[in-house]
Amino acid sequence: MTTVRIYVTYKPSVFDPQGAAITDSVNSLGHDEVKKIVVGKFFDVTVDEDDLDKVRADVKDIAEALLVNFNMETYKIKVLEENA
Repeated sequence: MTTVRIYVTYKPSVFDPQGAAITDSVNSLGHDEVKKIVVGKFFDVTVDEDDLDKVRADVKDIAEALLVNFNMETYKIKVLEENA
């Protein structure tokens, strides 16, 4: 089994209202050194498959078909555990 994490975030050209609100709040606490906080989401997918190429291809298909809105989001995939 293999566990993969899909990170989904706004594209750099899209305004991130949650990230901006959190950044403003952190700054109001006196942490002016914090310039930007990005908010995103992640999905952990465990697949009963050990072939990493197949796992990556399957997870890519899942992300692109269901989890990512390409008008405003981007994603990346990271293998967390192999043979879990």
